Amino acid sequence: MGTNAMYQSLLRDENGDLSNIRRASAGFAAGITEALVVVTPFEVVKIKLQQQKGTSKELLRYRGPVHCAMTVAKEEGLRGLWAGATPTVMRNGTNQMCLFWAKNNFDGLLWGKHEGDGMQLSPLQSMGSGFSAACLGPVCTGPFDVIKTRLMAQERSQGPAKYRGLWHALNTIPREEGLRALWKGLLPRLMRIPPGQAIVWAVSDQITGYFERRAVEAQGGVNV
Repeated sequence: MGTNAMYQSLLRDENGDLSNIRRASAGFAAGITEALVVVTPFEVVKIKLQQQKGTSKELLRYRGPVHCAMTVAKEEGLRGLWAGATPTVMRNGTNQMCLFWAKNNFDGLLWGKHEGDGMQLSPLQSMGSGFSAACLGPVCTGPFDVIKTRLMAQERSQGPAKYRGLWHALNTIPREEGLRALWKGLLPRLMRIPPGQAIVWAVSDQITGYFERRAVEAQGGVNV
């Protein structure tokens, strides 16, 4: 949210307004930053650890997150920790673009709340619009999420990779498994992401709404 706020500040016009296109662009830029700086290497480590089978530590290839990261870097180079970066960038960028654009519009559609008007949403109202907005991203980014996982799960040290990159995977998966395979795991994502975002927005809106209301009152605006 902090990165998104920074990009929004850069994209506001001379009157301080933010169009829907610029709001979506700020979200996309925030998602790209998030994907490259934080998400991709941690996703690589997480997926490789999740792929391990069994409970005996002696039989596991990776002993933990740090050992996994060091092993990948040693065997595949540092670039190995950013395997699947392109679909991750597309997934996170598209998801954040949809989320911040949709949240703002759901606030207006459901509750008549507009940015800068000083209106304080209740936690339940924030949860409603946050939950609704967060449903859009997983549907739009399903193919990127599947491709990201397939690329990250490949063990390049054990032979040629099945998928050579984003476009090769995007062509291969539907051909071999059908188009619906690009949305595998959509239901678990919908069960995880929207409820989590509902809680995040319930808290975030209370904080930002408080300061927004204070700013409006300080400028002599009407109490809401």
